[in-house]
Parts: sequence; structure tokens; C-alpha cells
Amino acid sequence: MKLGISKRLTTRQQAELNALASMPDSAIDTRAMPEVADWSNAVRGRFYRPVKQQLTLRLDADLVAWFKSASAKGYQTRINRALREYVATHQKLARSSRARKVRHRAGR
Repeated sequence: MKLGISKRLTTRQQAELNALASMPDSAIDTRAMPEVADWSNAVRGRFYRPVKQQLTLRLDADLVAWFKSASAKGYQTRINRALREYVATHQKLARSSRARKVRHRAGR
């Protein structure tokens, strides 16, 4: 999604939103809205699209071939996912290492 594409609200629309925001939740009529009770088919992050940055990156040919081997389409996404997993793992390790140091210092 590109930023800045959404149309601005009209004065009337903004006034309606402001009126709703000032009302207590109990005063808002939601009878026309169907209640969603079954979230079993929900997909986390379906509409979240992180900002991507285009760059040139030199990788070993065998790595690129491995990521492309499952399917040429989507190999960059798989590389991104692998890098994200690596970062998450190392962030957890760094946090637990810092926590151990803090506990160790507190024990002195």
C-alpha cells in the first residue's frame, strides 16, 4: 500500500466521526453490524505489509539457487523470512544474555 493515496475525509464525515468518538460505547447502535464470533479461519498479519526497501545484495550463487529451488516465484520473500528468523533468534539470545548479566550483578 502506498502512503498518501487515501482520500481526505469531508467535513461532514469528520463531524460524524467526532460525534461518534464523543459518545460512550453503550450509546452507539451496533445492531446493523453482524457480530463475528468465529475467528477460526482468521489469518494473523494478512493485511499488514511492512515497508520494503529495495537494495542490491550480493549472495553466494548456491544460496540463491537453494532459495529458488522450491519455486522461482517468492524466493526473495523466503530469503527475507530466513533473515527475520535469524534476527528474532539472536534478539532473544541477546535479551536472555543481558538478563543473566543483570541477575549475576544483582547477586554480587
